Amino acid sequence: MADTGISRGPAAGSAALTSDASADGASELGGGDSAAGVKSARRAVELLEAFGTNHSWLSLTDLHHHTGFPRSSLHGLLRTLRDVGWIESDDAGTRFRLGVKALICGTAYLDRDPVMPYATEALERLREQIGYTCHFARLNGPDIVYLQTRESRTSAHLVSRVGRTLPAHATALGKVLLAELADDELTAVLPKHLDALTDLTITDREALRSELAFIRERGYSTERGQSSPNLACVAAVVPYRIPGTDAVSCSMPDERVTDAELQRVGTLLRDVAEDLSQQLRRAGIR
Repeated sequence: MADTGISRGPAAGSAALTSDASADGASELGGGDSAAGVKSARRAVELLEAFGTNHSWLSLTDLHHHTGFPRSSLHGLLRTLRDVGWIESDDAGTRFRLGVKALICGTAYLDRDPVMPYATEALERLREQIGYTCHFARLNGPDIVYLQTRESRTSAHLVSRVGRTLPAHATALGKVLLAELADDELTAVLPKHLDALTDLTITDREALRSELAFIRERGYSTERGQSSPNLACVAAVVPYRIPGTDAVSCSMPDERVTDAELQRVGTLLRDVAEDLSQQLRRAGIR
């Protein structure tokens, strides 16, 4: 199939989605409408995730390369997702990106998380106290997801947007959360290949394990230029769960920060994270 535009029409999109599922869903999962629906749902989710990890418009060809799905299946899935508002297309109907429904759903996650009001208040206090950009993030498999950010008033740009994901091994936030895991849990969560975000990213598994052991002893993590050039970060886990899933951090220009300042901020972050943890426990949040 050529990489052409997709005609509009919910009925056609829904039919294409059902056809895609019935074509090979039964043989994969044992037959029946349930098996077909599961396969279609999985493909729709994987397609949305492909959009979530790419910041540009994607064509049918791009998505075929990303997902490996047959072009005929992609055609129907894209039409259906566009018709219900999860993705949008350009005027020609040949390139696609996430739609407003994705934002609405993501915002609903934050609105319903009981931790967020406490975390937001803690970041506000932290930023006022030290002046740096502050973050609250959660471990999600091998990645960390930024759930809240308070930008320094002197910063020229936003370091990390809400909803952004980064490899945990490359960030101070991620490393302090990986340090919470037992060896077998760490082995299970880390990808086979540790990608480098910069020339300074730790990509050797044994070197990473050594640093995680040091982080456990010290109680906070640091990094200089490992996740982003010219950026230093410090992070501490919020220990209201065991193992910890959430952490707070501060980001600052690397060239302006001494090792003594990183230590000062790390100690402060550890105290702020412990105070936040106590608030969450008193509120019955686990």
